[in-house]
Amino acid sequence: MSRPLSHLGPDGARMVDVGDKPTTARRAVAAGRVTMSPATRALALSGDGPKGPVLETARLAGIQAAKRTADLIPLCHPLPLDAVDVVIAPEGDAALTITATARATWRTGVEMEALTAAAVAALTLIDMLKAADKMLVISDLRLLEKSGGRSGDWKRPA
Repeated sequence: MSRPLSHLGPDGARMVDVGDKPTTARRAVAAGRVTMSPATRALALSGDGPKGPVLETARLAGIQAAKRTADLIPLCHPLPLDAVDVVIAPEGDAALTITATARATWRTGVEMEALTAAAVAALTLIDMLKAADKMLVISDLRLLEKSGGRSGDWKRPA
């Protein structure tokens, strides 16, 4: 069953009015992956990349991006984030996985904030490592789960 898109009105794109919605605890988790050569992954994990501490810089970039989501995505509401966490972990011998969690107590969800954090952390990994590896690839950017609000809890099937 498909639902109408909330951001489309009779006159085109619109910002959804959330003024009458109750304030509830919201949480969203998103993830992405950056694939690279094993040598580049080792360089990233060493903390000594060509531009400095790779993982810490990407983590901070993701957190900052979540805080700026409404400036980047035209119809997103600016919301008071309670917390943002970005974890970057090795996956296999040639990838890093980014997991971003955003939390807010507000009238609208934080899915876009979590996705933005994961995406910008991945882009920052590429920026930090491109001097060492031109073949870096971002993939699998996705929402893993969300909770709170009228639509309730959702989790991506394994």
